[in-house]
Amino acid sequence: MKPIRLFVVDDHALFRRGLISLLSDMKEFSVVGEAGSGEDALRVVAQAAPDIILLDVNMPGISGVETLQAMRKKGLETRVLMLTVSMDESDLVGAITAGASGYLLKNAEPEMLHRTLLDVAGGKSVLSPEVTEQVFKVMRRAQSAHPQELVSGRELEVLRCLARGLTTSQVASELFISENTVKTHIRHLLEKMKVSNRAEAVAKALQAGLI
Repeated sequence: MKPIRLFVVDDHALFRRGLISLLSDMKEFSVVGEAGSGEDALRVVAQAAPDIILLDVNMPGISGVETLQAMRKKGLETRVLMLTVSMDESDLVGAITAGASGYLLKNAEPEMLHRTLLDVAGGKSVLSPEVTEQVFKVMRRAQSAHPQELVSGRELEVLRCLARGLTTSQVASELFISENTVKTHIRHLLEKMKVSNRAEAVAKALQAGLI
């Protein structure tokens, strides 16, 4: 049987190289490429023709979720496993909505990673046990909640910053995230709260007692 072709995207070189070394020791897999950013991945991943892309969530520049969205817009249907430290609800929901086949935390044991990759290659969708309950909570809230009740913890932090009049770059600096990630959170806020701009989002949040 041909090895399963993998492509690794992570901005931390030490982790990326260690992961590639680990995967190279697993006979079922062949690492066919790597990238240190979403932008780099978008330039070269199609040519590498992997079966699975292992994609970090929090990266400088465009985030992992935004990278996945861009891949789908370009028509790249390769299966994607998000491999991350983030348990942020917006990251999790964003990844699933964008079409990720799995969401695995970086603290997973090598055996769990090995099994997850085989499952993803076989067409299954896989979630880390730590985030599975979050998915069910989101689904339960979505059935009964008002849009503003769907706001995640990170989105609420962004909303509070907006209420203080901070700019996108200032919010990014305060929360230690990229400006693109801030813009993504704001877009999600506007959609969830069914408003058209930041001022309306802040006003609605104040009215609802969110901030």
